Amino acid sequence: MKKVGLVMRKIQFTENHGPRIFAERLKAICHEFGVEIVFISPERYVSGYDHLPGYEHEKGDLVNYDIVLDKLYAENIDHVIYTVSGFTFLKMFIKNSVLFPHSFPDPALTGYEMMKPFYAIVDKAIVQTDFLKQELHSKFGVNDVTVIPIGFDERLAEKHFDPSQIVDNRVLWIGRDEENRQPALVLEYARQNPHAEVVMVFGGERYRESVKKYTIPDNVKLKFALSQDEVFALMNTAKVYWNSSKFDTFAMPLTEALAMGKIIVKPSHPCYSHIDSTHAFSGNDQNWFELVNMALASPVKYSLDNRLAGFERFSSTVMKQGYYDFFDQWFAGKLTGPVPQPINALPQ
Repeated sequence: MKKVGLVMRKIQFTENHGPRIFAERLKAICHEFGVEIVFISPERYVSGYDHLPGYEHEKGDLVNYDIVLDKLYAENIDHVIYTVSGFTFLKMFIKNSVLFPHSFPDPALTGYEMMKPFYAIVDKAIVQTDFLKQELHSKFGVNDVTVIPIGFDERLAEKHFDPSQIVDNRVLWIGRDEENRQPALVLEYARQNPHAEVVMVFGGERYRESVKKYTIPDNVKLKFALSQDEVFALMNTAKVYWNSSKFDTFAMPLTEALAMGKIIVKPSHPCYSHIDSTHAFSGNDQNWFELVNMALASPVKYSLDNRLAGFERFSSTVMKQGYYDFFDQWFAGKLTGPVPQPINALPQ
């Protein structure tokens, strides 16, 4: 099998949210067509808890090149996907290096000014949305950009889809205890709207401690580090899925919410423009509370339009085809595994 290194931070491999889910899904689908994804991470990272004040992750990455390169050379890897802009200099050592950004230089994100110099030397990237492709081209002059969505697991979306289990007043939010995600806004919504049941899912166990700084209303249920199976089971029971983040690079739960037929409330920022369907409503912190209540009051219990849109655009089948085509070109047609079958992933 052809080896490809996937360079991520250690903490990203240990938490139940976007980066690790992406890594595991990429490893599984690529194995089917003869590519072995090898997980590579530095032994050191800035903090096991979160950013140390004034010392964001990108600064810490610069001292980890020796560790990362030793691991790559030990595996005889000459093709690398790196997910952190601080590892852009890998291309000085390994020619075939491609960025798949888990973050992006946007003012809504911590450390965005620090990211800019790294992005200025990117020459090849994979992103999951057309918006990010446009941003890489217009702001950093990167022309070699491939768009491949992070596909959800169709089996879970089929297994757990049961509209009879929907709780009519349940709002689901999935995120992290970070300023960009605005969990305090969601808690304030719950305080002002005691009729709603708000379920907040945090990706890592570390957030059990950090959320203690909030006063949690009685109508809020907190969940931590759920498995993908648990996420889909829980999402099935919600009527509304709400994303309150200022900016997202992944936004994976939004694509899963589409596939599960949820009524979606999301930011109006163009980074979410790919979440586009009949029952996906854009707003901001001025009107979100009203939008969420309107969605809860809707006579529509779930949205088949959203479900079909999710399966057509964001299934793991779509992801598999995208990476097969990308790797076949990257390796100059040297894939040895079977060609993916034509996409036919619509729900039954």
